[in-house]
Amino acid sequence: MSYFDYGLYFGLTLLLSTLFAMGGVGSAIALVPSFSMMGMTIDLAKSLGLFINTASTVTASMMNFRRGVLDVKFALPLIVSILIATPTGAWFSQFVARDAIESLLIAFLISAALLLLFSKRNTLVTYHRAWPLFLIGGGVGVISGMLGVGGGALMMPALILLGYDAKKAARAISFVIPFSSAGAFLTYLSFTEMNWYLLAVVAVSAVIGGYLGERIMHYRLEAKHIKKLIAVLLLLMAAKMLWKLLF
Repeated sequence: MSYFDYGLYFGLTLLLSTLFAMGGVGSAIALVPSFSMMGMTIDLAKSLGLFINTASTVTASMMNFRRGVLDVKFALPLIVSILIATPTGAWFSQFVARDAIESLLIAFLISAALLLLFSKRNTLVTYHRAWPLFLIGGGVGVISGMLGVGGGALMMPALILLGYDAKKAARAISFVIPFSSAGAFLTYLSFTEMNWYLLAVVAVSAVIGGYLGERIMHYRLEAKHIKKLIAVLLLLMAAKMLWKLLF
């Protein structure tokens, strides 16, 4: 791999990590298909995507915690359930064909985008009722572990459908994603040949992107803008992947 290639991966990771950190969502959902389309093996792409999710969202969560805007009690049920479910999904992924995984990822992208664009329901639950959060964390954990995408892009619309504020959900998801992504990353690492130099390059880029994206979200964006931004990005990525799969 040339220095130009490393620079390309650095720039792509920085751009997408910044954009998705604005919504508190890990960028693996966009980086995994992007890396795959650039010729990287799907397992390596998922491993790197999960590590990038961890690095970028840890940065954003630390900033949210210091500002006192992170609701840890709200995030705990999601963390517990997703810690159990995500490694399970990651382990099962090695037995599923690549085309099947890419088809699931396209469906995942489109579903998440449509939910973000058209979910306008009133609040159904509050953080005092933890069982919906356990169900969301467990279901998203299995799916995201299998696809290697972290789960934030599906968790966000699910929480919004339950009536939670987009910024509150984004901050909670930023706190949850490192737990789910790190567990799935270690699972993929057990059966994937890792490019450690590339991992270091994209990790640095992800930390910078997480910092920039969280600052933009906190000071510049309203909740409705966050939802629309992520939805458009997901639809663009789904269209590109579908084109490659069909043609």
